[in-house]
Amino acid sequence: MKRTSVLVLSSVFFFLTVFTVVSASATPSVGVVNLQQVLDKSSVGVAAKKKMEAKMKEFKSSLDKEKEAVLALQKEMQKKADAWNEETKKEKALELQRKKRDFRVKQDDANMEMRNLQEKHLAPIMKKLEVLVKEVAKEKGVSVIMPNTAVLYFDKSVDMTDAITAALNKKMK
Repeated sequence: MKRTSVLVLSSVFFFLTVFTVVSASATPSVGVVNLQQVLDKSSVGVAAKKKMEAKMKEFKSSLDKEKEAVLALQKEMQKKADAWNEETKKEKALELQRKKRDFRVKQDDANMEMRNLQEKHLAPIMKKLEVLVKEVAKEKGVSVIMPNTAVLYFDKSVDMTDAITAALNKKMK
């Protein structure tokens, strides 16, 4: 799983939704949340991560076999090239090109499948988080909650990661 894409997607998501949270207090207060930590520590996040890691392991195993076949053919070509006639060399070169192309296609398919799986498992969690962030903000009297990746510095007292993780675990039981 590409953590950076999750963080970027999450940051954009929260910038668009969280800034709508307004407190009734006269002085606005700000909170921050580590979205990656919420996903890593919440029960639903851990479950989604396990499912994605299992699928990733399956893809990796399959792709490793394909890669080994390509490398084996390359080694064979290097060792036996002097003994082969021109026609055999051309056939092996075409076979190698096909294997490389097939490997790239399978790799692209695996990447697309992983993105779809990530969307399938993370989208419902992110929708719940949108609602929960608003609820926790109102409960704590916070005007704005921002992802911690968008803040250069913050005091730990404004970190709401644990509260949001607990709320997510409670809501998603």
